Amino acid sequence: MKRKIFFITILTLILASCSEYQKLLKSDDADLKYRKGIEYFEKKDFLRASNLFDAVSSYYKGTERSEELLVYMAKSALGQKDYFTASAYFKKYVKTYPKGKYVIESKFMIGYCYYLDSPDARLDQEATQDAITAFQEFIELYPESERIQEANKYLDEMNNKMAFKLLINSRLYFNLGNYMGNNYESAIITAQNALRKYPANTYREEFSMIILESKYQEAVLSVEEKKIERYRTAIDEYYNFINEFPDGKLKKKAEKIFNVSKNQIKE
Repeated sequence: MKRKIFFITILTLILASCSEYQKLLKSDDADLKYRKGIEYFEKKDFLRASNLFDAVSSYYKGTERSEELLVYMAKSALGQKDYFTASAYFKKYVKTYPKGKYVIESKFMIGYCYYLDSPDARLDQEATQDAITAFQEFIELYPESERIQEANKYLDEMNNKMAFKLLINSRLYFNLGNYMGNNYESAIITAQNALRKYPANTYREEFSMIILESKYQEAVLSVEEKKIERYRTAIDEYYNFINEFPDGKLKKKAEKIFNVSKNQIKE
């Protein structure tokens, strides 16, 4: 019986809340809608808050309240995980209020929205690249901001994701080997581009090993007249690898390639 009364009470409260909300939407009192929108926002009811803010946005256009309203609208969209809309509102704020009191926060949040929208590395990385661009701009414009450390952290994360996507591609080329052409060369180029574009990425050793292994495989599979030259190229690459990663986790694999290559030249 007590359980039944509890559910009836909850249902009554929900219906009352819905009724109040519907009345608010139909109301002509913009100030009431705005204040109630903030109440819903603080309760994390972002959908209702968003609808109420949107309903009064044109009414407050050009007023002092419009600046606050735009930030609330952006954060309400963010609360609903609508990152595209949230970033659009933050961009609108920056464009409308280039010297506004929330401009630094908005510039940061543009990058953060893209960061949250960044998908798995195997998928299209447009949002990731947009996040990188936005955070780089934020760091350049506001080096003294209290959020600079956070921005650098997210920037590093996004750069690593872009590097990881190239690592996936480079591994794919390597695994294809000589299938329908020299994919080892494509593996080398992709890995070298990753090291050049994202020099601080956390996959440097893996990229360097792909380059070394690819050059070694090119030697192994080469025609006789080119074998010696290509084994020497692999040995040169070994020295590049071991100089950068003298105690790396892939050291033994590198040494094996070096020893085989050296023996081939002696023969």
